Amino acid sequence: MKFEVSSSTLLKQLSAISGVITTNPIVPILENFLFQINKNKLTITASDLQTSIIAEMEINSNDSGSIAVPAKILIDTLKGLPDQPVTFLVDENTYGVELKSDNGQYKLSGENATDFPRVPAVNRAYTLEFSSDVLGRAIANTIFATSTDELRPAMTGVYIQLNENNATFVATDGHRLIRYRRDDAGTNTDLSVIIPRKALNLLKASLPSESTPVKMEFSNSNAFFSFNNIRMICRLIDERFPDYENAIPNNNPNRLSIGRVELLSSLRRISIYANRATNQVRLRIAKNDLLISAEDLDFSNEANEHLPCEYKGEDMEIGFNARFLIEMLNNLSSKTINIELSAPNRAGLITPDEREENEDILMLVMPVMLNNYA
Repeated sequence: MKFEVSSSTLLKQLSAISGVITTNPIVPILENFLFQINKNKLTITASDLQTSIIAEMEINSNDSGSIAVPAKILIDTLKGLPDQPVTFLVDENTYGVELKSDNGQYKLSGENATDFPRVPAVNRAYTLEFSSDVLGRAIANTIFATSTDELRPAMTGVYIQLNENNATFVATDGHRLIRYRRDDAGTNTDLSVIIPRKALNLLKASLPSESTPVKMEFSNSNAFFSFNNIRMICRLIDERFPDYENAIPNNNPNRLSIGRVELLSSLRRISIYANRATNQVRLRIAKNDLLISAEDLDFSNEANEHLPCEYKGEDMEIGFNARFLIEMLNNLSSKTINIELSAPNRAGLITPDEREENEDILMLVMPVMLNNYA
């Protein structure tokens, strides 16, 4: 079996899908790309059993067949080559693969393609379409708040709730919760799924920079995404997501309005002096003044800063994990943000003052118990 392809074009496709391949996978053949050649079309598959990504590209060939090719050595070889045509010669009896370029020849040992796990059949039950920029924004605004605790699998993915009016993306790790809602996307059938964090990270990295339609399809156990020449299939998390609506406090009489960049910069500076284990910062809020402070008693480090703000409500002192606040503020783009509070032991809500059309973002963060220093 023989085919010819541009080294840079092939490397671009392999790089786009290689993120799914893990080191030391459960099934050793998953360290390979599956190459399937059908005349002038090459289909490349990478998988970790839970998620599979498939790319298609044009090649010069009159043959048909398949081979599993070691991923790392192939990518490293192509990275070292200038842009030029590369010829692949595959011995279907020994599974040997030979690459010929203007620079030289490279031989590597492939594997039998029949040992590569089969990609789940596309048994679609629900279909909808997003633009890549909207989907990418929804993923970016939620994925950072997913949990890494494998004992709570429902929280290790993003919960997507679809109805005829909107699409809602929710992520929580128990300490914070992000709800991202689009009013310009919906489906005729109510649907709720949880998509794993790794799959969404891979999808986000693969999405094109220009706005492109992304077809999303869901079966009972899998999600399917397709755009341009890329397809991705991932297994859904079959768990019950927490009742997030009940976690969002409705009565928040204390309202703080402040510049996002100013608050973010201050938190970054003050958090340097916070305890490394807790990242605790103290917010003391009075009329038009916010005092941010932190202290690490183990090293006698402390710092505080005053920031101007607009505040309506009772004077309050509340503690938060600085890392959570920084991540949340970093994922917003609004010049001004609003923080709604009810009590020092109740969750705070962060919302952007300006937002894109058809977009609604709500961020919830739980407070931490304050130390007794003055």
